[in-house]
Amino acid sequence: MKWNPQDIDMFLQSKEYVDTVVLPLLPVAISNDTKQAASMTEFISLLSMQLERQFRGRLLLLPGYSYLKTESMDKLSGDLKVWERELLENDFKHVLFLTSDSNWKTVENQLEGELIWLPSLPLEHMDEKNRNSLLEDQVKQLMNLFLQKWQSAD
Repeated sequence: MKWNPQDIDMFLQSKEYVDTVVLPLLPVAISNDTKQAASMTEFISLLSMQLERQFRGRLLLLPGYSYLKTESMDKLSGDLKVWERELLENDFKHVLFLTSDSNWKTVENQLEGELIWLPSLPLEHMDEKNRNSLLEDQVKQLMNLFLQKWQSAD
């Protein structure tokens, strides 16, 4: 389920079945690494949407957490912990952060949720068919990870 009024109605009606929340982490850089940040944001956004389609009814996809690449990881990890606490206090069993920014790996051990880092793939020069095929391959790999996580929690 996505973060929109129609899906939130469905979420509220079936909240007891939705135990997983995904928060995409989306970097923004204005002065340096602008294109790389935009590429990471596009990749993670598209991948998150594909993932939501596969697990509709089991997970809630939040709007991405946009952050400035110039911000310190201490501040960003502190902000993320606030999100995490809110989500865990509201009965989500699995909190997953999806990112292409390897800087998050430095604070991964401070999080209760799981950080999933995937290297960004250059989608900008691909036609739609190849892009969708590549994203589907990535989602298949993530599906195994999600299924293992859910099975180990049962």
